[in-house]
Amino acid sequence: MRNRLLCVFMLAAALALVASATSSPAQTWPQRPVKFLVTLGPGSSIDIGTRLLADQLSKRWGQPVVVENRPGGDGLVAISAMVAAHDDHVLLASPTSSFTAHPFVYKNVPYKPEDLQPIARVSNTIIVIAAPADLPVQSLAGPARPAPSIFSWQRSCAKLA
Repeated sequence: MRNRLLCVFMLAAALALVASATSSPAQTWPQRPVKFLVTLGPGSSIDIGTRLLADQLSKRWGQPVVVENRPGGDGLVAISAMVAAHDDHVLLASPTSSFTAHPFVYKNVPYKPEDLQPIARVSNTIIVIAAPADLPVQSLAGPARPAPSIFSWQRSCAKLA
């Protein structure tokens, strides 16, 4: 019984050694420089975040990671360029709103939604609303009712099934 257990253990160890020595596609990617196409212009929050991410990924992957801004067309310019590249080393960096709403907003979208596969959530977007310091307001909720002429805002909610 002891010999049989030792034999099974040795076989498992040998298989583990062979499996670890065999390279898999996930371990060898990227094989060349990676390019992030950004849907917004230089200096935008998505651009800054992508550049910080690219720097860390370049160190981790041992390959250059380039950030290329392709603003315009509500993100359609960058998305179309990424899809047209047919290159697994060209990735998209975009707020999700740049491509999730397109099929509902535009009649003819120049790409198929199934051409895009989200692979990572990089950040949470925080939006701050600021007012001039001399405006006597502490929040949007307070003065909006008594003085609607001072404030104007719109909100929309949609629930997709």
